Amino acid sequence: MDSVERVKLALQCRQPDRVPAAELLIDDRVARAAAPGCIDAADCMDKLDLDVVACGAFFGKVREQDDGSFVDEWGVVYKRNAEFVPHPVSGPIKSLDDARRYEPPDPNAPQRLGQLPELVRRYKGKRAIGFRHRAAFMWSAYLTGLDNLLVYFLTEPELANVLLDKVLECNMRIARNAIRAGADIVSLGDDYAHNRGPLMAPAQFREFVYPRLKKMVDAIHEEGALCIKHSDGWLWPILDLIVDAGPDAINPVDPVAGMDLAEVKKAYGNRVCLVGNIDCGELLSHGTEKEVREAVRHAIKAAAPGGGYIISSSNSIHSSVNPANLRAMYDEALKVGAY
Repeated sequence: MDSVERVKLALQCRQPDRVPAAELLIDDRVARAAAPGCIDAADCMDKLDLDVVACGAFFGKVREQDDGSFVDEWGVVYKRNAEFVPHPVSGPIKSLDDARRYEPPDPNAPQRLGQLPELVRRYKGKRAIGFRHRAAFMWSAYLTGLDNLLVYFLTEPELANVLLDKVLECNMRIARNAIRAGADIVSLGDDYAHNRGPLMAPAQFREFVYPRLKKMVDAIHEEGALCIKHSDGWLWPILDLIVDAGPDAINPVDPVAGMDLAEVKKAYGNRVCLVGNIDCGELLSHGTEKEVREAVRHAIKAAAPGGGYIISSSNSIHSSVNPANLRAMYDEALKVGAY
């Protein structure tokens, strides 16, 4: 069974020949150490025999600032850090008038799909092609500030709705373009929770987030691709709504937040594939290879029976991950993941 078929079967909650292995983002420095000689993170994914190679939508810098921060095409100010994803500092939306005037980046700009055309050329048919993206929530939070957006849900719903709809329209077009360019999977990276619970009450999630998530998932399916819904944190109060929106998989079933993989499998394993659960914070960064291998075996035992599980980290392979632990994780998955 090839990687594409293996991943698609798992995402359809069916049983492939073995548990697929995937990582949607690997820090370049870790990639080079884990797979010496690799040309980029996707090449590392391929050399580690992962079943998915992935890249993300690209939004370039439009202005460097004197303090070392920069502004991107969304108009969001970022501060650089050691990670692949910089930290947003502030956004341009302060009022309803701002939201009404705001124009998102051109979704059809030639650079928007990033490395995707190259990955399609190199790996289409050999590996499943993943595309990291978002629906409406997280970019809207960047544009207003997260705390402000959550307040607007309660105090200025019109502002929230105008902004969310503009962001969603832009991102849906990018997702459609990515699938038409060759992406097999779109991963939606809007985070909805922290370690103790959702960022908002279920009522606000249902009103503002769920309908737009469902529209994005429906658009992905209309184009013939599959959807992984990512969110860190303790999701139980809103997990029914997330699953009802129709994604093919939930990622990463965050162990640090107390999301028990076996419990989620029991509750939702007949409806969605589960992707992830190997702790990328303490375990993959500072644990031993033996501990990593034990975690892999535990995850496969908990979630693999009957299919519908893809082994992956609990978020991404960030700059602090030990390359030896990354290799051990996927080596063990290949050893013990056969059905």
